[in-house]
Amino acid sequence: MNQAYLAVDIGGTKLSSGIVSASGRVLTHARCDTPAEGVWDALASLVLDVASRVSSIDSSDGAGYRLVACGVGSGGPMSNEGDKVSTLSIPTWRDFPLRSSLASLTGLPTFVDNDAKAVVLGEAWCGAAVGVRDVIGMVVSTGVGGGIITDGRLLDGNTGNAGHIGHINVVPNGRLCKCGARGCLEAVASGTAIAAMTGRSAADATPEVVHQTGTYVGRAVASVAALLDLRLAVIGGSVALGFGEPFYRAAQDEADRYAMISFARGVRILPTGLGGDAPLIGAAAVARRQLD
Repeated sequence: MNQAYLAVDIGGTKLSSGIVSASGRVLTHARCDTPAEGVWDALASLVLDVASRVSSIDSSDGAGYRLVACGVGSGGPMSNEGDKVSTLSIPTWRDFPLRSSLASLTGLPTFVDNDAKAVVLGEAWCGAAVGVRDVIGMVVSTGVGGGIITDGRLLDGNTGNAGHIGHINVVPNGRLCKCGARGCLEAVASGTAIAAMTGRSAADATPEVVHQTGTYVGRAVASVAALLDLRLAVIGGSVALGFGEPFYRAAQDEADRYAMISFARGVRILPTGLGGDAPLIGAAAVARRQLD
């Protein structure tokens, strides 16, 4: 039988799960809104429903599919390997035992990482960063996260939380962030922040808000490009993808303005090549990385 991954993506707005082939194709998926209470119960029901579909998925060679591992992308911070997860956008999850809970639920080897680290792994596997050895992947959604590949390797950091670009300061003494600092990118460019600042959801943002959000993101990308000597940022997430071309243009303009040192100049900002499938393919890439 053909190998496949059970993929899980956990965010403050939605929960999703899917089955992803060994070539990075989403074979089936489902999603639900993230509830205010009972997040684990909702997630468990969703994951079991998707996992049960594997036997009914046809393959081109007629051999069918079997699940070999469960990969998870979740908002952080978290302990190494996702043993304890404290997703800032899910207030009821503080030191939640995500990895062990999912492993017990599915019976599969389970691997957990930050959702943006998952996205950059997926983009390097079969998206916009294939063949690129130095890249940051970003998720601009309910929150703002990042994952970094440097010299062809995913950067984990001391506790597995490397890449949290959402907590780079872009507005000195700016809005209070959920992390406790002021002026973080997440405090001014996330869907949550946009709603709080404007009284409107990101889906209803004005052109001015779209432009300002892109500007903040481009400013952060310029700093990371100079810090890590990289030339590509791949950005997805519901806010970024929903804002579309004006957001990416504003981000690129700001990065061009601030990334002036020679090795960072010309850093490119692109949408995720995997589009809306990036979170699930990225989650599968988390499992793929560990199995490899």
